[in-house]
Amino acid sequence: MDSNWTKEEFKAYVLLYAAQSNYIETATESDYILSKVNEKTFNRIHTEIVHDNDYQSMEKIKEYLTENKYSVVDKEQLLKDIKNVFFADGSVDILERNVFIFLKKIIG
Repeated sequence: MDSNWTKEEFKAYVLLYAAQSNYIETATESDYILSKVNEKTFNRIHTEIVHDNDYQSMEKIKEYLTENKYSVVDKEQLLKDIKNVFFADGSVDILERNVFIFLKKIIG
C-alpha cells in the first residue's frame, strides 16, 4: 500500500474516489477535480484508483490520514471539496450519500 502521497495527490485520490463512488465519473466531476489538482497528478492518481477496489481505497485513505497531520481547516476544506464533487453533476444519489457519510467519519 502506498500512502506516501503529497497532499495534492491525497486530495486527488479522495476526490476521484468520491467521483467514482456511484460508478459514473462525469465530465463535470472531473472538471471540478482538475480545478483543485494539476492534470499530471490527476492522470497519475486516476490510473491508481481505477486499479484499487473499494476496500483498498478506504485503507489507503485511512492510512494516509493516520500517518499525516491534517488540520481541522484542511479536513473541513477536503469535506467541502468532496461535497462539491458529488454536486458537480447536479444530483447526489444514495451511493454518493453513503460514501460521504463514511468519508466524513474517517476524515472528521
